[in-house]
Amino acid sequence: KAVVSTQSTGNTSGSLGAWPKKSAGVFLDLLKNAESNAEVKGLEVDSLVIDHIQVNRAPQMRRRTYRAHGRINPFMCSPCHVEMILTETESIVAKEEEDAPKKRSKKKEARARARLGAE
Repeated sequence: KAVVSTQSTGNTSGSLGAWPKKSAGVFLDLLKNAESNAEVKGLEVDSLVIDHIQVNRAPQMRRRTYRAHGRINPFMCSPCHVEMILTETESIVAKEEEDAPKKRSKKKEARARARLGAE
């Protein structure tokens, strides 16, 4: 197993327009880091599958921002801890196709019969 964790300090309230792009970049960096960790450990990179992802709150970082007329407001940051566990799978198994017909409701069957009868 390859385990990777990091901190992401960003605004999660959704007020920043660029937040989804920023968080996607953080996850891409995590995946690249996991790939390099797997190579170092001797795992096959192509057979890695994300087994577990967990995002936890981290302690808030307190700073201060200086305002007009000598006032000071708190400047709080909302960081988080991201944990990602990748596992190596033996092979990917394709899902079998079922030959059984799909179950339809009586209402849909009646509509289909009515369309066939109208044509």
